[in-house]
Order: sequence, then structure tokens, then C-alpha cells
Amino acid sequence: MKLTKWESLTEWPLTVLSVLFLGVYAGQILAQPRGSWNAAANIAMNALWLIFALDYVVALVLAEDRKEYFKHHLFDLAVVLLPIIRPLRALRVLTALNALHRTTGMALRGKIIIYVTASAVLLVLVGSLAVLEAERYAPGATIRTFPEALWWTFVTIATVGFGDYTPVTATGRLIAFVLMIAGIGIIGVVTGTFGSWIVEEVSAETERTTEITREEVEAVAARLDRIERMLAEVHEEMHGGSRSDSATATTDAVSGESEE
Repeated sequence: MKLTKWESLTEWPLTVLSVLFLGVYAGQILAQPRGSWNAAANIAMNALWLIFALDYVVALVLAEDRKEYFKHHLFDLAVVLLPIIRPLRALRVLTALNALHRTTGMALRGKIIIYVTASAVLLVLVGSLAVLEAERYAPGATIRTFPEALWWTFVTIATVGFGDYTPVTATGRLIAFVLMIAGIGIIGVVTGTFGSWIVEEVSAETERTTEITREEVEAVAARLDRIERMLAEVHEEMHGGSRSDSATATTDAVSGESEE
């Protein structure tokens, strides 16, 4: 089996499992189950992690150039190996958008807007859950509830950072670092997309104005051409008539001389 075939077969199942992973993770953080419920959640999380790890290994084995695959899928490897960023596995949901775009034939700008919006929503949700898990019971923590974590994550991604809530743990600060980098990227994409849209609209308006001006010039040129043809015809008629009269007079004179 080739890598492309494997990725095609696993695209939707892994997307569904990523949504399930996010749901179980959110349930653990928000509901804080105990006893058998917590044990079941841990088993589900470990089982899902094992599936994701197996997917990475199989894809690496099937890759024709394993070194290149390894270099271009470092994030997938980090998600498998580092527990702290495993919640980012939920970003796998974005691959479902890629499948939808292939079937709908959406324009590039529309794809970018949807990807950016979905990425921002997922990052806010996952970042809020992760920082709440890291900070909630830390000594001196200011982020103790999900609304507080949600607000902190939003202002961090927006690179505003009011300072009303700040992480005190190393894990929380690492999450803040990742969110700030992601926020800069998202803002850059949004700014670039909006800027390209403005440039395109201005270019289209300029082109429409130029087209109107070109049509007006062509109309004036056509009118002048008709006027020139009319003048030429009038001139031809006038000079043609003069030559005819002159020729008639000459003929009469010659005839008169002959009669004498």
C-alpha cells in the first residue's frame, strides 16, 4: 500500500477520532470525573493516543522517502511524544475542511478564511482547556475557572495581553508561548488576506474605469473616422464635378474650331 492510499483511507476516521479526543479531553478538564468515569476517560485517551501513534508509524513506514517525511511531519511526532501538546491533536479536524474544499471547488481566499477561523476557534478552545489544567490548582494561580482561561487564551492569541490573568507554572507559560506564536501567524494571514482583497478590488475598479475610458476613446475615434470619410466623399464629389465641367468646356471648344 502506498502512503497516499493510506492517508486517503484514514483521513476521515482519524478526523472523527480527533473530535472524540477533544471531547474526552474537554470532559476531563471541565467535568473532572472521578472513580470509574475518570478511569474510563484515561483509557479512552490512551487508546486514542495509541491509534495516533500507530498512524504515524505506518505512514513513516509507507513513505518512499522516510527522511523527508520525518522532516515534514515533526509536529505529528511531537504530538505523539510530548503529552503537554497532545491536545493540539484536535487540530486534525482541519483536514476535514481540506476534503470538503476538494469536493466544493471553493476559491483560495474562501479556503484561507475558513482555515483561519477554524484554527482560531480550535486554538482558543484547546488552549483554554490546557492552561486551565496546568494552572487551576497551582499556588498563586489567577486562572482557576474555564471563563478565566477562555479570556486569557483569547487575549493571548490576539497578542494583547492585558495582564489581568497570567500563568504561573512552566507549563502554562509554554502554552502562552505557543499561543502567541500561533496568534501572530493568524493575524498575519488575516492581514494578508484582507490586504490582497483590497488590492484586488482597487485593481478591478481601475480596470473597469480604464475599460470605460478605452470605450469612449474608441467611440470618438470611430466618429472622427466617419467624419473624415464624409469629408473625403464631399471633396471627391466637388473636385469630380469641377473636372467634368472643365472637360466639357474643352470638348466644346475643340468642336467649334473644327467647324470653322
